[in-house]
Amino acid sequence: MRPASLRPFLPRPAIRRRTRQHPCNTYAIQAPGTPSFQVFDSRIKQIHKERAASNVESSRRVDYLRDEVASRLCERLLDINRHFPSVLDLGANACNIARILTTTPPPVPTDPPLRTRLTSLTSADWSPTLLDRDTHLPFNTQLPSHTRTILSDPDTTPLPFAPQSFSAVLSSLSLHWINDLPTLLSQIATILKPDSPFLAAIFGGDSLFELRTSLQLADLDRRGGVGTHVSPLADVRDVGGLLQKAGFKLLTVDVDDIVVDYPDTFALMQDLQAMGESNAALVRETNTGLRGLGRDVLLANEGIYRELHGGDGKKGGIPATWRVIYMIGWTPGEGQPEPLARGSGELNMKEILEGGGKK
Repeated sequence: MRPASLRPFLPRPAIRRRTRQHPCNTYAIQAPGTPSFQVFDSRIKQIHKERAASNVESSRRVDYLRDEVASRLCERLLDINRHFPSVLDLGANACNIARILTTTPPPVPTDPPLRTRLTSLTSADWSPTLLDRDTHLPFNTQLPSHTRTILSDPDTTPLPFAPQSFSAVLSSLSLHWINDLPTLLSQIATILKPDSPFLAAIFGGDSLFELRTSLQLADLDRRGGVGTHVSPLADVRDVGGLLQKAGFKLLTVDVDDIVVDYPDTFALMQDLQAMGESNAALVRETNTGLRGLGRDVLLANEGIYRELHGGDGKKGGIPATWRVIYMIGWTPGEGQPEPLARGSGELNMKEILEGGGKK
């Protein structure tokens, strides 16, 4: 386990990277077209985000994770050596990407500010209260052009943008709540201009694996069964196929484990609620007639969590692992690198690796 670089604006709890990998679980992915099987309750998720954003102070306090991931996503965008006339931030939450572009200094002090790398930024989200939470802050006027767009239900309404209207589309920690992700990715490919990038970050399937396992054991011990308390998420092995089916090329997919230290499981759950990231699965207990988590289960979960995942014990806190999947895909365009035709190679890789290749 090695420390990750901290941004100066991030509040506690501390964020660090986890280099040790854990076994991945595989989750079902919705096929393209009108959803015949839905995983999440979009109406409940809308309520979660609206309720969380209505408490402005609490909502800003838990921006540490969204700000960190938005910063890492912007780093990937700025690695592309070009100017972007029009950029869409899809699922903008509280416009975290816009704030990062105006507050983060360039890698080289003599370089121009990062915000000059684009001409126009459109921030779009499905939660009006969250999207407009920080409209009065200075970063809104520091971008060359910044507009906000409120989106309708993603399960029933397509994106309200014309084809080939953006030179880049970004999305940070929002698309993991979409039921019909293949269709949305196809819409994103449509609104992008040729030879333009799509960059996104979503929570992956093993996020909060510590909380999943401890809640399952606490449920089994106190109630004799296991309920759904943490929403299922996409697996990294499915993301490349989804991008390819949507028409993207030159794919890049990588995973980053971000570990956040919390005082206890109750603080973790409070932050989840303040983020609007509470469980919204259709099969959650409030939709099945069960009574939900009781005091006995929560107390048992606290003890089990500390016993299984209590960390080094020096500070008395507990670690929570957020697995973030980063994806980059490009729309087809002229001049892009293409793989050579099968059979056109002149060197035998087996001979090279075994030391018997041509010199």
